[in-house]
Amino acid sequence: MIRSLPLAAAASALLATAAMAEPVKYTLDPSHSQVVFTYDHLGFSQTTGMFSGFEGEIMFDAENPESSSVNVEIPASSILTGWDKRDEHFSSDDFLGVEANPVVTFTSTEIKTTGEDTAEITGDLTMNGVTKPVTLDAKLNKVGDHPMANKPWAGFDATATIMRSEWDMGKFAPNVSDEVELKISVEAQQADS
Repeated sequence: MIRSLPLAAAASALLATAAMAEPVKYTLDPSHSQVVFTYDHLGFSQTTGMFSGFEGEIMFDAENPESSSVNVEIPASSILTGWDKRDEHFSSDDFLGVEANPVVTFTSTEIKTTGEDTAEITGDLTMNGVTKPVTLDAKLNKVGDHPMANKPWAGFDATATIMRSEWDMGKFAPNVSDEVELKISVEAQQADS
């Protein structure tokens, strides 16, 4: 019994240290981070576009994921749908209002784990000068050393459905669907200390 006390004390100290571990800062890799969006066009097709060029950070707490946080900035002008005239229209005041609102942002407010590598990330999405809450269904794909960068790396995917009219971008709805499906994929590297 006496011999087991130091072992128990060491285990308790180890657990306390793990529980108090601080989140680790990861910065987004803009070359491997995108938001892909899809909407119904008059019932004839599903039209797809994307945003890229992210900046931001993830404060990742592997021991307590609910203590993690996400802050992302996306240049609204990075929109790409495969047709220049549509990109110009989506950038206009009918939709994103890129001139007055050049950045789309997402700032997490709450993270709830839903499984071993899944979570619901709720946060404030700001675009076209309007801020509304959105919940992302997120999945941790992988955490480990990047074989080419030789640094700790993390990758996540997430999905969400939004109603674009809630951000004052409801032109042509409901003929062009108000509902927009989002698919997000990001990579991030551990920041230098």
